[in-house]
Amino acid sequence: MRLRKALFVLPNLFTVSSIFCGLYALTLCATDREGRFYQAAISILFAMFFDAVDGRVARLTKTQSEFGMQLDSLADVVSFGAAPALLLYEWALAPLGVWGLFAAFAFVACGAMRLARFNLLANRHASSDFFVGLPIPVAAGAAIALIVARGVSESPVPAVPVAVLTLLLSFLMVSNVRFRTFKHVRLTKRKAAVLFLATGLAVVSAVQFQPATVLAAVIIAYITLGLGEGALLFGRHRRARRRARLAVNSSGDLAAAEADEDEADDEDDDLV
Repeated sequence: MRLRKALFVLPNLFTVSSIFCGLYALTLCATDREGRFYQAAISILFAMFFDAVDGRVARLTKTQSEFGMQLDSLADVVSFGAAPALLLYEWALAPLGVWGLFAAFAFVACGAMRLARFNLLANRHASSDFFVGLPIPVAAGAAIALIVARGVSESPVPAVPVAVLTLLLSFLMVSNVRFRTFKHVRLTKRKAAVLFLATGLAVVSAVQFQPATVLAAVIIAYITLGLGEGALLFGRHRRARRRARLAVNSSGDLAAAEADEDEADDEDDDLV
């Protein structure tokens, strides 16, 4: 029983480690040492690692809990909300004045709302095949990939493009665009071959170029996949909602309307 209780602490230790990395990134942004932005970005990368590990450790040890889920969300606000926002502000957005501050604030606020919606959907036992809105670690990864790719250079950064990217990531986090979780992917021989090829290309690219370039390419591909699927399936969902409204208006059969609305979701799951 003591060992079982100790196992419940293990995934939370990884989550707390993510908070420490986020706090360390914040303290680096408050200093004026050389290379502080690069070091802060690397710290957030370590936070991403701990965030990815804690859930898997909880599932392997069968120690998932409501406490762990809430702690993970609070950690994400610090490590992938406040820390990247301050880092972007100090790195590029400060010359814009109040507009740069607004862009950084939008990133934190939208990330917090994204996490609140995620917890709400999780409590309702919603489908885990899709994320509604861009996950905040992915948004943070897209932001810090630019800083890691630039390295320790202290030369001025174009503020306007960074502000546009920050606002775009903020919008995607609170949007209704659905991004795949890949938790229930049926790994066929064809998909395994594609995955092996993509991994090989990523390794070769990381050796030939900067690893941050590979990180940015993976994040861009993930966002593009979500936006592309959303555009392709927009008409299908609209037709399903139209059939649902017609069913309600003609027969008043609410069950039939709900079945029509769920039809598009079932077809989405079959795409994986």
